[in-house]
Amino acid sequence: MSNALPAESLAALRDLLGEEGCITAIDERWTYGYDNSRQHALPDVVLRPTSHEQVLDILRLCNNYRIPLVARGYGTNTTGATVPVCGGAVLSMERMNHILRVDPANRLMLVQAGVTNQDVQHAAAEHGFFWPPDPTSAAVCSVGGNLACNAAGPRAVKYGTTRDNVFGLRAVTGGGVELRAGVFTSKGVVGYDLTRLLIGSEGTLAVITEATLKLTPLAQARQTLQASYRDVHSAAKAVAAIMAQPVTPCALEFLDSQAIAMIRDYAGDILPREAGALLMIEVDGPAACLNEATQAVIEAARNECCIEIIQAQTDAEVAALWKTRKALSPALRKIAPKKINEDVVVPVSHLPELIDGLTRLAEVHQITIVNFGHAGNGNIHVNLLIDPDDQNEMARAQLCLSDVFDLVLKLDGTLSGEHGIGLVKRDYVSREIEPDTLTLMQAIKAQFDPLGLLNPGKKFPHAKDQPSN
Repeated sequence: MSNALPAESLAALRDLLGEEGCITAIDERWTYGYDNSRQHALPDVVLRPTSHEQVLDILRLCNNYRIPLVARGYGTNTTGATVPVCGGAVLSMERMNHILRVDPANRLMLVQAGVTNQDVQHAAAEHGFFWPPDPTSAAVCSVGGNLACNAAGPRAVKYGTTRDNVFGLRAVTGGGVELRAGVFTSKGVVGYDLTRLLIGSEGTLAVITEATLKLTPLAQARQTLQASYRDVHSAAKAVAAIMAQPVTPCALEFLDSQAIAMIRDYAGDILPREAGALLMIEVDGPAACLNEATQAVIEAARNECCIEIIQAQTDAEVAALWKTRKALSPALRKIAPKKINEDVVVPVSHLPELIDGLTRLAEVHQITIVNFGHAGNGNIHVNLLIDPDDQNEMARAQLCLSDVFDLVLKLDGTLSGEHGIGLVKRDYVSREIEPDTLTLMQAIKAQFDPLGLLNPGKKFPHAKDQPSN
């Protein structure tokens, strides 16, 4: 299929959306062809609807003219999931950015898919609530993007991922059929659970236009801890011990020795010199019992290789402790702006084996690996620091990455916890999902999107690079 769209299809889209809603100038289209994976492809047209009804009409036009379509929030994903590899249309949700209803009595909020996570948090906080998903890009990422990859963040250890915090959805399938999925209540078991199916589907089944979000009351109080250890194995053991006792922290972040070294280079000597690993821990809950809960976590975190556990007493001390973790991202960008960043997950009890295995792989392949992430979920961001201009190193890195995935699966893990599959992981999916199960999933795709127009070339191994004719 040619990337050039028929003139009559562009005319129909322009009639539907107007000049502001239908972008054809090449310089404007260019900026919608990339995401945070650093991959790029030029779309033939960019569509900017303002309502569910316009999205429905767009999907029906795309079916009439066989136009591939990629739904896009603000392009913060790291897997190439919003790169329009087949050309066609990019459907930007940027103008569908309204909060439609806040209902504190029923702990819910109804929003359009283009609303940012941060706007949701601000609106919820006015009523004493929050929405648990808190990805690093919360200030600029959209709710639709959070839904597409089942985004999470540090709070997921206690409050769950996006999939656990949505009551229902409004969407349009790839075949141009509108649907409502889910409920407005905390219980509901009528029909199949299409809400959870669509969340995490990366825009391959339907375009989500509205979501009913499940809100959670803000905690009365919070306590911040920083625990340092002599080695990563001891820190990993501490994570398993913390998660095995009754008090669940609201954040449990892990940094390995390479991450600590980078932080020192970037932010100075702000950690004990002998520290080989670090845990950032937050405990929240009712003020009356927070001290007791915090002490339970501290006791679980202590082991023979724990150097110290610092407990913040003021807001300034909290900020000082988190300065360590926040220094890591800019340090990584400075040292390795084109690193390979994976977000694997293993059962928490297997974290020590994962960390030991990653250390061995770094030595075998002569690749620097920096590990950090959401340890309470077993969700570790494995960063391979590489020079893309060094072909020998790139070859070693690909072999190393393959071995990383094999290690994760051997430990009963999964290849992605919150980033999704997109383009960059699709060829590894068959290692985790057996052929018969993949066949069933592809049949579901065909039911929702008979012509294969939605986000073609993504999610599945050996995905078709062109829509059906």
